[in-house]
Amino acid sequence: MIDLRSDTVTRPTAAMREAMAAAPVGDDVYGDDPSVNALEARVAEMTGMEAALLLPTGTQSNLVALLAHCERGDEYIVGQSYHTYRYEGGGAAVLGSIQPQPIPVQDDGSLALEDIEAYIKPDDLHVARSRLLALENTCNGRVLSVDYVHSAAALARRHGLNVHMDGARLFNAVVAAGVTLQDYTGAMDSVSLCFSKGLGAPVGSMLAGSQALIHAARRWRKMTGGGMRQAGILAAAIDHALTHHVADLAHDHRRAAMLAEGLSALNRVEAVTVNTNMIYMTLPDEQSGGALQAHLAEQGVLISGGRRIRLVMHRDIDDDDVQRVLDLIGTGLAA
Repeated sequence: MIDLRSDTVTRPTAAMREAMAAAPVGDDVYGDDPSVNALEARVAEMTGMEAALLLPTGTQSNLVALLAHCERGDEYIVGQSYHTYRYEGGGAAVLGSIQPQPIPVQDDGSLALEDIEAYIKPDDLHVARSRLLALENTCNGRVLSVDYVHSAAALARRHGLNVHMDGARLFNAVVAAGVTLQDYTGAMDSVSLCFSKGLGAPVGSMLAGSQALIHAARRWRKMTGGGMRQAGILAAAIDHALTHHVADLAHDHRRAAMLAEGLSALNRVEAVTVNTNMIYMTLPDEQSGGALQAHLAEQGVLISGGRRIRLVMHRDIDDDDVQRVLDLIGTGLAA
């Protein structure tokens, strides 16, 4: 089976499973798990933050960050299509009474600085209090530049806002831009990192920030059901991924470019865009997208449906898989 629906479908390698089996563990809710404690210290150092916190999912990591930064009646400024606004169940509003202020996302995945500034509320009791700017890197595979991130953060701080980054695929941005993790995180008050996507861990995200923020986030993690016990098994998988899998993301980016180049030459493909490990292919209509999805499924290839189809490269895909997918899409569209 070739699964291109997302990079969340990766499976642990044999070496990762061995590391998980050998991990020393304790009860993390009591702070007794040595593997978790070591990983949190490692991620804090990698990001240049004071502390870090292991959470089961990226959605929960972003949620507890928003809850730790904001109070009831505060708002966070966020991209209209960013994950923290559109795809996380409205958790900040439902569970934290935090108002989102969505604004348009530019073609490069950024938020225009003038838009950010225009939507920051005045200090007026009639409006929600602007407290946080939430960025996303990468956004649909698009990499925010280091210069942009620092400029947006500087603008936010001039108005008294903190800055959080949903860095679910931040390592893809780091590899694609040829920069260090701290080039990005140095401008942030908090960052969420996901390890169950391109890095191939089965579960897990980390929130990094100040000691005070992580202390508050740890309480919110407990309240929202994220306290885990012998979580060192998961921490070992993440630690293995950080040591062995980050550089491999470049292969995902290369294969995405390979597939995009081939797709661009096919009849009935109206448009193809590629950024890091994500390809977006536009077909003439929804029906052709559904027919292609069904055709590929019969051949052991899973894709999303619709007219604009996202294809995601990950570490379980090799060069032969890319060529097979390209051949099958070509025959499927020709039928």
